[in-house]
Amino acid sequence: MEIEEGYTREEHIMNNEGLICKDIVKIYGQKEVLNHVDLTLEKGKIYGLIGRNGAGKTTLLSILSAQNPATQGTVTYNGMPVWENREALDHICFSREVNPLTAQGAQNTYRIKDYLEIASLFMPNWDKELAKHLLEKFELKEKQKVCKLSKGMMSMVTIVIALASKADFTFLDEPVAGLDVVMREYFYKILLEEFTESGRTFVVSTHIIEEAADIFEEVIILDKGKIVLKQNTQDLLDSCRHISGKAEEVDAMTAGMKVLHEEKMGRSKGVTVMLEPGKMLYNTPEVAVQPVSLQQVFVAMCGKEMD
Repeated sequence: MEIEEGYTREEHIMNNEGLICKDIVKIYGQKEVLNHVDLTLEKGKIYGLIGRNGAGKTTLLSILSAQNPATQGTVTYNGMPVWENREALDHICFSREVNPLTAQGAQNTYRIKDYLEIASLFMPNWDKELAKHLLEKFELKEKQKVCKLSKGMMSMVTIVIALASKADFTFLDEPVAGLDVVMREYFYKILLEEFTESGRTFVVSTHIIEEAADIFEEVIILDKGKIVLKQNTQDLLDSCRHISGKAEEVDAMTAGMKVLHEEKMGRSKGVTVMLEPGKMLYNTPEVAVQPVSLQQVFVAMCGKEMD
């Protein structure tokens, strides 16, 4: 590995450790899906990747895992390029949604067993016993054909592949789609167990923000192809407040603050703000100060104004 001029080998390794993308652009036809994205994913964290439909989440994950070439930019794992590099890709798994139809539109007659066998060929740390255990927990049968599975069962298959891959960096795109509340809770439980035991890095892209928020150490918000926020989840929630009351009183309290969103209701007003470190706000007779959830922060930053 070439060492950058002016750095020791130890500094070079430290500066390149993890999965890093720099200046990633992705264009389909005339549409720019990702706009100069810079992102560093550190080892040993669970990240939440959230954004509206079409924000570029799946495209970003597919580029990070070299399943899709970037139009511009680079992705490296521990300093090694990811694209067409087996040594790097052995450490990365993007378990994508199983499709009940083939590319030609016919029924997908592959069995669950076939998917697991294919995954095991590409993942050198594949855990066959864990895969078997998860199939039993999800009440899946290896001989079941994909075209006969429900939406929730197909999500279970992607979860099994992701966890059993034992990849250092594992991406899950809408993993709980179609799962009932019991199975969703089970997924979060086994994800945390695997994270605690292995120290792997997980990136979970989901629209079900509120129930998943507690497992995210850091949250990444992607909006219109750009990363608008990457922050420790608890620090983010501690810094954000919703302030409501008479418009003039709210304006006076929030003067100079970073306003994420505001809404007016006659002479009253509500705003979501991000406070400077150490800044405290308190209720007054005219103004209410309330904590916010991760979902509320996301809507404040990326929500569309409704008529």
